[in-house]
Amino acid sequence: MPWTKQDYPTSMKNLETRVRHKAIDIANALLDEGYSEGRAIPIAIAQARRWAEEDHEEKTASRDSSS
Repeated sequence: MPWTKQDYPTSMKNLETRVRHKAIDIANALLDEGYSEGRAIPIAIAQARRWAEEDHEEKTASRDSSS
């Protein structure tokens, strides 16, 4: 069952909105690849958090270099 921005696992409820949306996208892709929900959810959350950290670092570096 694919998840949506309104219907997602409870383990994603406390994530920042943009991280949760990314985790939902990743989890749905993992399900399409045959992962079980039990494996897809923690993998998606970890990857979404990593994505958010890297995105934040890139924006900070870009801002610092343009000053």
